[in-house]
Amino acid sequence: MILARLLAAFLLAFPALGHAAQPQAADARGLPTLAPLVNDVTPAVVNIAVLTRAPLEENPLFRDPFFRRFFNLPDKPRQEQAVGSGVIVDAARGYVLTNHHVIRNAEQVVVTLKDRRQLKAKVVGTDPGTEIAVLQIEARGLTALRFGDSDAMQVGDYVIAIGNPFGIGQTVTSGIVSALGRSGLSPEGYEDFIQTDASINPGNSGGALINLRGELIGINTAIIGPAGGNVGIGFAVPSNMARVVMSQIERFGEVRRGRLGIDMVDLTPEIAAKIGVAPQEGVVIAGVHSDSPAEKAGLREKDAVVALNGRPVRAAAELRARLGLTPVGEEIELRVLRGKETRNIRARIAAPLDPATAEGKPVAQLPGMSVVEIEKGSPLFQRLRGGGLIVAAVEENSRASQAGFRPADIIYAVNGRRVQTLAQFQKAAAAAKGSYSVSLLRGDFSVTLIIR
Repeated sequence: MILARLLAAFLLAFPALGHAAQPQAADARGLPTLAPLVNDVTPAVVNIAVLTRAPLEENPLFRDPFFRRFFNLPDKPRQEQAVGSGVIVDAARGYVLTNHHVIRNAEQVVVTLKDRRQLKAKVVGTDPGTEIAVLQIEARGLTALRFGDSDAMQVGDYVIAIGNPFGIGQTVTSGIVSALGRSGLSPEGYEDFIQTDASINPGNSGGALINLRGELIGINTAIIGPAGGNVGIGFAVPSNMARVVMSQIERFGEVRRGRLGIDMVDLTPEIAAKIGVAPQEGVVIAGVHSDSPAEKAGLREKDAVVALNGRPVRAAAELRARLGLTPVGEEIELRVLRGKETRNIRARIAAPLDPATAEGKPVAQLPGMSVVEIEKGSPLFQRLRGGGLIVAAVEENSRASQAGFRPADIIYAVNGRRVQTLAQFQKAAAAAKGSYSVSLLRGDFSVTLIIR
């Protein structure tokens, strides 16, 4: 009787799945199972082993050859090995999606298939902003996952996570979509995560999040856990975002982002009342940059953007992410509320402003970074209504890189106070006790980094 009730509940929870592999009886007892679906998709999920070199310590004493010999310290960075997961999405060309942080600074990447074949992988390209990287392997008989429509997912939909947690081997967990459109996990600004309670742990990064049709709807990326383990809050990059990133990496070897030229905030009920529009999800334009595509298209401050290219916009983070994946030269259509009017406004994404033409100067408080002061009278000076600093270069594995700085960042404030020159920045940073905040522009987006 109990088994009959369980089976009835399961069939109610998992209605007809169309062409998908439906749960079938595992044995004569008629117990429900996802085994047929799992057997179909797991050959497309791979384990990834990465060989990297740990950077030498920053302490100046460690650069002294005598000091290193006296304490028997190695002269070269030691090798380290990390593990992660990946998803084969194109069997013919051997394309594998994974996370940027899985293969960051990799000297060698080895992919292990479910049938235990080990293959050296080539890094086709990587995008730190979305945490997506594309690898390529050469082998016959590969199985690929087909992309699903992540925009069609709803909170409460059942999902399955597949990966290599803690390097123990391929593992399958299940859960539901807990939330959509999550952001704020990194300073990059291109976030629109799917949140799930399917168990995700270290090593799952780069693995697959699939729906019950066996379609890829996310690339598992991050967790929130006080002890570094699963507490039922995991995040995945939506498959639609990963697909666009892969397309640009395949074409250009990188993601080429342009600019629209707006500052934006979430459309809250309070803001909606102030600008005279009906309360709903969307984004309010807080500022329009001079001589930008937004200004040329006729966008105005206090316009409420509710859709991009026919798809609803729920929040500023989502619009940032979607604009951040729009190639230079492509035309977009925004549905805009302006008071009681609804308008469709077209704009063409432009190339980013040239960040710096001069050689940068080092920043004492942030080793590994050089900056250029913005010249008076330049378009950037006018846009900022004053000066600032352009990040000209950031060395890999440097303190500045670890703090989150990126080339072309435009620094304009420290602890909320405006800085226009390198001397002002260094004075403000030196005066700060303990940690301090740095406000900057990254493309169209405002970012705050906490320096400790």
